[in-house]
Amino acid sequence: MTKLSHSIGPLLVNEPDISRAWAKAVLHVIDHAGPEISPLILSVSGFGEGGVVQETSAIRTALDALLLVKRMRSVDDVAFTIFPQRLWQVAQGDRAALFRYYKDAFPRYQAMNPRDNRRGLYFERMTGYGRGPCDGNQLEWILSQFEGREGVRRSMFQASVFDPARDHVADAQLQFPCLQHVSFEPTKQGLVINAFYATQQLFVKAYGNYLGIAQLGAFMAHEMKTKLLRMNVVVGVAKFERISKSDADLQPLIAAARTSLSVQQQAAESVEVPAQDVEIAA
Repeated sequence: MTKLSHSIGPLLVNEPDISRAWAKAVLHVIDHAGPEISPLILSVSGFGEGGVVQETSAIRTALDALLLVKRMRSVDDVAFTIFPQRLWQVAQGDRAALFRYYKDAFPRYQAMNPRDNRRGLYFERMTGYGRGPCDGNQLEWILSQFEGREGVRRSMFQASVFDPARDHVADAQLQFPCLQHVSFEPTKQGLVINAFYATQQLFVKAYGNYLGIAQLGAFMAHEMKTKLLRMNVVVGVAKFERISKSDADLQPLIAAARTSLSVQQQAAESVEVPAQDVEIAA
């Protein structure tokens, strides 16, 4: 029988910085009773030229240091499961080369971590689902339809990860897939990417998830000849697990998160102009 955990109520986070968005979600759990947020809706809009992700180095560095101490995968390694940023750089803007490099390398990725990767990886599901047009490459299908004709129905721009034929299994625990699907919304201002999770591990995976989704969005925006405008992530249950809230190793990360958010708040307040000081031009 499923063991139920105490759930904190819904949380909406809207930030221009991935680090601060992640930190707000984590601190919300730290500051409330219970280990879960249900649901978590996280929206990030601070993307630079080419979809460069805005991060706060103090938070990112503290998290990667803690993940290393706990012998867990780094933020970049988790992000790579969703989008292989290093291969995209090697491909030098050639998406056909990116897809080919990834397909050739995927068996090695599985062999490097057979326990966690035996069922697949997110980018592999999106580019080699196993059936469908373009030999199961859902991203190529989306891009080909976007490039090929005007007025394409908006519901076409989505890619699935979860597959009932493979993923409705009775295993007690599964590492993959938690990400269900992604959708892309081209607007006049730029591309919006949406990601939907059934569950998400806030400490172990969430930051890397957000980074990988943003990088995927930047790739798709590049191929659609637009800019990445916003990333939205909807999580049914965001779980803070595999570490205790009182763990001494966690405290430097919590301190870095609180300090960064406090500095940001103070900066925002300092630019507010008191109403009585505003002069209205004639």
